[in-house]
Amino acid sequence: MQEDFSVRDKKREKIILLVLGTLIALGPFSIDMYLPSFESIAEEFSTTKARVGFSLTSYFIGIAFGQLAYGPIMDKFGRKKPLLIGLVIYIISAFSCFYSPNLYWLIISRFFLAAGSSAGMVASKAVVRDIFPPSEVARAISFLMLIMGGAPIIAPTVGGIVITHFSWHTIFLILAVFAGLMFISVYKFLPESIEPDKTVDLKIGQVLRKYKGILQDKVFLTFSFAGSLTIGAMFAYISNAPTLFMDNFHLSETQFGWLFGMNAAGLIVGSQLNRLVLKRNTTFNITLIIGFLLLGLGVLFLANSYWASSNFYTTVVLLFLILFLLGFQNPNTTALSLFPFTKRAGRASALVGSLKMIFGAIASFIISKYTGPSMIPLAVIILVSLGLSLSFLVWFRLKQKRALIMINK
Repeated sequence: MQEDFSVRDKKREKIILLVLGTLIALGPFSIDMYLPSFESIAEEFSTTKARVGFSLTSYFIGIAFGQLAYGPIMDKFGRKKPLLIGLVIYIISAFSCFYSPNLYWLIISRFFLAAGSSAGMVASKAVVRDIFPPSEVARAISFLMLIMGGAPIIAPTVGGIVITHFSWHTIFLILAVFAGLMFISVYKFLPESIEPDKTVDLKIGQVLRKYKGILQDKVFLTFSFAGSLTIGAMFAYISNAPTLFMDNFHLSETQFGWLFGMNAAGLIVGSQLNRLVLKRNTTFNITLIIGFLLLGLGVLFLANSYWASSNFYTTVVLLFLILFLLGFQNPNTTALSLFPFTKRAGRASALVGSLKMIFGAIASFIISKYTGPSMIPLAVIILVSLGLSLSFLVWFRLKQKRALIMINK
């Protein structure tokens, strides 16, 4: 049964956000924790780190399609039951990764691992939209970013320690245990936030038509694509990071873990400063300003890429600043894209997440194909992604003045 959230209970809301934040952190843990193990996996399966990178691509594809499936399912059956089922799928898939006899098995298992974790990504944003008024959604998502932002800091470091003392298989055993704890916390502490809607049609044709209708909303289209393009830039960096820092700059697995975590800390700091800035300015204005700043950093990063071999510190600083500003952009574009929706929040949330993962998968695939000693391919992908993202925001500012008035209220 749906619980009544008309009376605000701040303490209870924080507990719910803590559960949702920990739940959504499962995705970054699944990506970042095994990054330091690329070399070990490549050696065991007698392949290259670039080919191991396809296990990242399959994960992004799994998240993209998994979220599209969970959106209407969570609108029909509620948030909690499908979420618990998704966690069971994740646990089974984590054990499958643990027992992988070859790279192809790992790539496929990672796809299903993503399908399980995507339930948490859909539920977390949808529950926030269910419980909080529109004016507070961006701040609530920023709070989730604080919790989930710890994952990119902790995960690579933990992964590096595990690789040093155990095999890379152990990483997936740890993920299975973590997901089991999430199952218990969701079962005990997360309430059902909506009344299940039995009228939702789960036939593929009808589901696709509903998604098409959501995608035709100009507010959703603008901010979901703007956010997805910036996520594509971030995932290009994530996919290329092991090669960039461990091969090009000759960092050890442990050093890579600490550096990756430090850069990820920029994402957390940005998301938390965003919560403060939102008290004094509108979500759209902040997003537009950050878009211009990101484009400027993208240009500087491309210029720096021509001298990558001698500019380690410049590279790290620029990447840190880009991730710092993405800490503003990700929760804001998500909140703005969900603004027009109430009953369809589950499907809208799923489509937002799916688009981000699709762009992430494309960026990951491209960078895996062109991984090498040059940093230029990564810099080009980042600059193009950030430039296209800004173009959506500028178009909305110039052409959608009535909608802009509504979201700025």
